[in-house]
Amino acid sequence: MPEKDEAAAGSEPERLAQRVRDELAAAGLPLAMPGLAPELAVGAEVRVDRWGEYFHSEAPQVVVGRSVSPQLRMSAGSALQRGQIDHPAIRQQGEAMIAMADAVVAILGAAGFTAVHRNNDLSPFDIRVVSGPDTRALPSWAPVNEKENDHS
Repeated sequence: MPEKDEAAAGSEPERLAQRVRDELAAAGLPLAMPGLAPELAVGAEVRVDRWGEYFHSEAPQVVVGRSVSPQLRMSAGSALQRGQIDHPAIRQQGEAMIAMADAVVAILGAAGFTAVHRNNDLSPFDIRVVSGPDTRALPSWAPVNEKENDHS
């Protein structure tokens, strides 16, 4: 029976991923929802990566990736195909990815999460969310009950 209860409530990595989505949205970051066509995706994508389960018996990881605009991706990709490695679109895309990765780490850290650069050669700008704040605590953006804050 525990399997059914866990499946109905969502796995721990899925719950953590949803909390990460909520915090990034609260900070004003656009989110690319899971399953969205890649050519339409812009913003942070929060996903549960289960790759390690299959080959290394590792627990699933919550990962935050991001996408720049489809136009910038297309321009950078075209420049790479033409061998123009010094094209401005390539630099802009790389700098944007670096800045956004750092911003995600900072935003999640301020919200009580532990998030680190993933150090994955295949996805060098991804962030791994190691843990989140206590689930019993309300997020900072949650509505505040005025009576709780009345110190008179």
